[in-house]
Amino acid sequence: VGKGSEFTLLFPAHEGEAPQKSAPAKRPGGAKTSLNGLSVLLVEDEAPVRTFASRALAMQGVRVTEAASAEIALEKLSDPDLFVDIIVSDVVMPGMDGPTWVRQAQLERPDTKVIFVSGYAEESFSSEYGEIPNASFLPKPFSLKQLIELVRELAD
Repeated sequence: VGKGSEFTLLFPAHEGEAPQKSAPAKRPGGAKTSLNGLSVLLVEDEAPVRTFASRALAMQGVRVTEAASAEIALEKLSDPDLFVDIIVSDVVMPGMDGPTWVRQAQLERPDTKVIFVSGYAEESFSSEYGEIPNASFLPKPFSLKQLIELVRELAD
């Protein structure tokens, strides 16, 4: 510890032609959609949650734009050069809440898909977000796997 490590790797020698590659077998349930190049706007007022979600998405090849509030998110979306495939937004935030700011954002970007995240029960605000097109819900606390699966599902 503290001085480094040395590894020796031994690989078997191979002579002759490389074996013929067969077509890759399909995964049960179909192939998973790659998230490389997907663009997500992540709006979360709690820094640890925002950092966790941002890192989880970035590890999958997603370009993440972060915003700590709805107001900052709307400011970022005013840039016509910012392309966003999916918005991931907390529902309850100081200032403007998730459904309110997303409705405003979708006036300019109506086809953008949305994932609302909240520690409150979905039923407590489902009437608000249910009116928003292309919206889904993910309860907090969520796992990296749950977030990635829902993003992948919306990207399909």
